[in-house]
Amino acid sequence: MADRFDLSTPSERWLWKKDTLKEPTLLQSFAFDEVNQHLYVLQLRRGGGPAGDLFLNRLDYRGKRLGHMELRGFGHGVGIGVQHASDGTVWIWTEADAKGGYGRGVTRLRFSDGAVRTREDVKIRHPIPGSTHNQPSVCTASRRIALRHRLDGEPRYRVWDLDAFVAGDYADPVADFPQTGLHPDPDVPFQGFALHGDRLYQLAGTAYHAKKNPAARRGNAYLSCLDARTGELLDRRRTEAGHSLDHREPEGLAVRHGSGARLCLGLGSGPEGARRFSIYFKPGEA
Repeated sequence: MADRFDLSTPSERWLWKKDTLKEPTLLQSFAFDEVNQHLYVLQLRRGGGPAGDLFLNRLDYRGKRLGHMELRGFGHGVGIGVQHASDGTVWIWTEADAKGGYGRGVTRLRFSDGAVRTREDVKIRHPIPGSTHNQPSVCTASRRIALRHRLDGEPRYRVWDLDAFVAGDYADPVADFPQTGLHPDPDVPFQGFALHGDRLYQLAGTAYHAKKNPAARRGNAYLSCLDARTGELLDRRRTEAGHSLDHREPEGLAVRHGSGARLCLGLGSGPEGARRFSIYFKPGEA
């Protein structure tokens, strides 16, 4: 498969200023179910940040919400993945076992509209003992799973074969390396990542701010690409996607496979209490 996106290619708009999530809060991450043409989006429940309470939304590819679930005590929602099992089951991977609002492990669950899940309802995995801020991304093409996490406060990535990970075999990861190359300014926060073959893409940036990040400069969001085997920084580019949005906060990164791969970037907009989301993309190689 073609596993390298040209980050210098201008982004194209796909979804624009949608307000169809369960809550009027920012999206945190998203992932695609290409088989069923569903878009899954995680967002924080209003006031649920400290407890790690989330809503998992299922949308169609026009951005219409088809249902939602409530996940109590799971985390901040920074990472999500979709897995298609051999029996046809669609599994959603998320962080879980929140402490201080972030997951100390991960889990997978099946979507059930209107359902409420707590940590007692799912099998929580702790593949990296002592880690915090666990956030998954699944590459459906290579059948691998990546876990961003923190050890002793430092962010790292670990990548496994997905079947081995599901079986609970965490001893032989494909790769294990520190997070590097995120942004020219080390104080600018991480906002999402996506595993795609032997590449791992990262997103960093903040919302517009009159002094620190004025809209006139079209934002401080950066996309970067790492070698998912070694952690080497391969490319990093500033992106002006959605620069006309108000607020414009980068949130979430995902890859669409199907007919032509796309690297998709999420952007939040609108005032607090009435947030909307937009998704832009960079096309893959022909």
